[in-house]
Amino acid sequence: MAGLNNSVIPSFSGQLEQYTIIRDEIQSALDRVMRSGWYILGREVSAFERAFADYCGVSYAVGCASGTEALALALMAVGVGSGDEVITVANTAVPTVSAISMVGATPVFVDIDEDFLMDVGRIESVISKKTKVIMPVHLYGQIADMDKITATAKEHNIPIIEDACQAHGAEYRGRRAGSWGSLGCFSFYPTKNLGCFGDGGAVTTNDKRLYELLTMLRNYGQEKRYYHSIKGINSRLDEVQAALLRVKLNYLDQWNEQRRRAAGWYCAALEDVCLCPNEKPDARHVYHLYVIRTKERDRLRVFLDEAGITTLMHYPVPVHLQQAYRDLGYKVGDLPVTETIAEEILSLPMHPAVTKEGIAYVAKQIREYFTKRNKST
Repeated sequence: MAGLNNSVIPSFSGQLEQYTIIRDEIQSALDRVMRSGWYILGREVSAFERAFADYCGVSYAVGCASGTEALALALMAVGVGSGDEVITVANTAVPTVSAISMVGATPVFVDIDEDFLMDVGRIESVISKKTKVIMPVHLYGQIADMDKITATAKEHNIPIIEDACQAHGAEYRGRRAGSWGSLGCFSFYPTKNLGCFGDGGAVTTNDKRLYELLTMLRNYGQEKRYYHSIKGINSRLDEVQAALLRVKLNYLDQWNEQRRRAAGWYCAALEDVCLCPNEKPDARHVYHLYVIRTKERDRLRVFLDEAGITTLMHYPVPVHLQQAYRDLGYKVGDLPVTETIAEEILSLPMHPAVTKEGIAYVAKQIREYFTKRNKST
């Protein structure tokens, strides 16, 4: 890195850059909450829920403590429990499956397509009498093929719960993530396209009955204070995080466009040396992550690290091969596309503040690696 200005090297997720841009608004929101003296399920949460529901194009949103618990609450709301099965994918963060385990149900995995999303043609083969939910994962910022998933779900009368934890603002056929299924689930973990300054989550729905049920489930099952109609849990979005999210929501579309622009820069510079992400027809990918594929992944990652570039792998071990889920009985070879892709994926720096100069540096290093690699073979 001799002679290189280190400020050119992009950070991985850009949290500090984002905070710097909106610092005054964040400080004002924090002061507003502190002065209110109300810190749990107050005006900030209600206002954010209304704003986020409007943004997603649904009737209701219910704030909760995390994306994992958003998924668990959604499963609870549709009555999933012990002995039930939930169809999902294995190339996801373990929390997707943790939520299924939390309610006592069993995950059933289907393989994926080349765009990292649920292979809709394989769903039918794993539906059983125990199937209670289909849970597609809108991975890396792109929505799964919801037309076909919805058609299959309707044919079998199975509700859909969208794992939209990486897809804030993503669209498919003009509809946003979280508006397709019976329920949509979001994480506001700090690195998300819409992230708070801690853990947070939300569930979206158009169903008033599910909305009312969710508001009780997240708050000990209370219909009103000290009167518990059902068994619930403590999973509440606090006022501080809601106030911060209200500020950030105003910037989400702008930030997503900046991510899309950055993805275009990456693609133009790298499409002839590795497999770049593909935006599906009728989709609007919001690039929560920019994930390339190469059989040289591990060696390339070391090379980039030596050049000062942070990369990650989302996710190197599919859930069906994780030790924690051995009891499900899956083995190597059961999900061949998932397993192949897991060995090739590499996430490059991606956030709204990443610069064209920074991306050019990352691309230059990647191209240099392949040039050297080709000369040595």
